[in-house]
Amino acid sequence: MNEHNMPVLGVDLGGTKILAAAVDPTGRVIARIKRKTRAERGPEAVITRLIETCRRVIRKAGLTWDEIGGVGLGAPGPLDPTHGIIYNTPNMPGWNQVPLGPRLAEALGVPVYLENDVNLGTLGEHALGAGRGTQDMVGIFVGTGVGGGVILDGKLRSGVRSAAGEIGHMVVLAEGPVCGCGKRGCLESVASRTAIVRDIRSGIAAGRESIIPQMTGGDPERLTSGVLARAWRQRDPLVREVMGRAQFYLGVGVASIVNLLDPEMIVFGGGVVEALGDEFLAQIRIVARQYFIQQRDADRVRIVTASLGDQAGVLGAAVLVWQRSHR
Repeated sequence: MNEHNMPVLGVDLGGTKILAAAVDPTGRVIARIKRKTRAERGPEAVITRLIETCRRVIRKAGLTWDEIGGVGLGAPGPLDPTHGIIYNTPNMPGWNQVPLGPRLAEALGVPVYLENDVNLGTLGEHALGAGRGTQDMVGIFVGTGVGGGVILDGKLRSGVRSAAGEIGHMVVLAEGPVCGCGKRGCLESVASRTAIVRDIRSGIAAGRESIIPQMTGGDPERLTSGVLARAWRQRDPLVREVMGRAQFYLGVGVASIVNLLDPEMIVFGGGVVEALGDEFLAQIRIVARQYFIQQRDADRVRIVTASLGDQAGVLGAAVLVWQRSHR
């Protein structure tokens, strides 16, 4: 049977979680398993956990490996999708030149296709989610960081070094805050949840009034996207101010993307956007359109929320298998 007509396995590997799903050829999730990554245990332990998780999902789906067309795997950090190698990843210590694709392929006995995790989230939304039917689409995911992916002429744009789509590292504020990448003023450094939490904590430390300490019991680890959303809806002035600044820079970033690529659609996902939805995007749209160089037909560039939630990555991974195997 052609792999394009077979169920496949989509896997989303992150610094905190592993999500794996068996997906049928229509894009329906047959079975899924979510586990903690345990990244602090190092690459070998994580690879063992990945292999175990893949096998468990296949059993849960009632399938055999002979019935699986391949595994699509999304992973963070710089990587080589052609050879299945992860060069390094910031949130997973010890990952340096790890041949993850070949290791999984050998253990599971099926082809394994590796790609950047946010690229696969974008691919999932394009093929099966909010961007279905578009030819040119950009995905932006706002969570711990800010990630992105680019679809041009219906295809994922990887770039000559497989490094395209690093939207979070577009500079939007020259000499701004230091980003996790070491540069200054990246979109991620001013608009990610990490940046939002940093600025809220700074405001509280400076004596600004906020309901955040009451909501978190003074525990910084409890300042999640959900807590931010509740404080936002209760119109906490500090939260509104900080998140308003993030919205502004996200709008500036969107305008730069639109001025460069003029896509049909910008799809926003990630934990912050999932928690706040279209209410959060409204101001981003206003700012972005102010900075469009081409004001005519500005509404033709749709700025929308993602529709697949945390399954965007695994569904994009499934689509990757079908696309690569079809080639």
